[in-house]
Amino acid sequence: MPSTVGIGNQHVSVEVSSLGAEMQSLTSSDGRSWLWHGDAAFWGGRSPVLFPIVGKAPDDKVAVDGVDYPMAQHGFARRSEFALAASTATLCRHELQASDATRAVYPFDFLLALEHSIDGRALTVAAEVTNRDSRPMPFGLGFHPAFVWPLPGAEGKPHTIRLDNGAEPSLARLQSGLLLTGRLPSPFAAGEIVLDHKLFEADAMIFPDSAGDGLCYGVDGGPALKFRFENLPNLALWTKPGAPFLCVEPWHGMAAELGGTHEIADRPYGVMLTPGVTARFAFTVELPA
Repeated sequence: MPSTVGIGNQHVSVEVSSLGAEMQSLTSSDGRSWLWHGDAAFWGGRSPVLFPIVGKAPDDKVAVDGVDYPMAQHGFARRSEFALAASTATLCRHELQASDATRAVYPFDFLLALEHSIDGRALTVAAEVTNRDSRPMPFGLGFHPAFVWPLPGAEGKPHTIRLDNGAEPSLARLQSGLLLTGRLPSPFAAGEIVLDHKLFEADAMIFPDSAGDGLCYGVDGGPALKFRFENLPNLALWTKPGAPFLCVEPWHGMAAELGGTHEIADRPYGVMLTPGVTARFAFTVELPA
């Protein structure tokens, strides 16, 4: 059975499950809960890590050097049991190593470490991927945290996303879970979008590039969550229309292109990691006072 570990300080407390090394709660000291609680009537996830693919594969299969392997959407890490490698009052580190089960669907020797750490009002979730194999290792890595919408104390008020860089990144969409190659006009105006459930009737809004390395999700004059991204060039925003959560998803890698190959190495924005090298990816979210 999965186990949970708690970390916290005078401002923030977090619970993390060994199943998927997935955050289960994010609570400020005044009792406000910021993370989606995983009601399966809408979506049972809370904050899964996406590895070794982000998004869907054609026919739920990936290929490595022409050999096909079964691979569910977003990969297997979120359904895998991680080992607790370190734990302090404000930090926990979980690790997933390659096994016979993972090699049957992803034929590489790897180490995936997920670290949750708290500093002041900020939580950082970092992933480290190490290639322990003797050949270059292709993969994608993404975060899929869901936050409550509306935010605590902001019921009935317009919620916005504001990009720190003020950009208007072009929009990509999915068809049957696969990435359409065309780009649509940006829904952002001067880096800002007012959230509306109608925006998600065609599934996630995906911004392959130019969204920058930081944003704010919140309400004018009210609560807001501030995000920073490290080594995560792609951004998606997603909810199910009418559901009371918003996923702010920074990625390095995206779904396979519609009409594209099964090869992991051909997926957009994927990583090709040299043997013996570790790559780090992280997001930080700062809670309001």
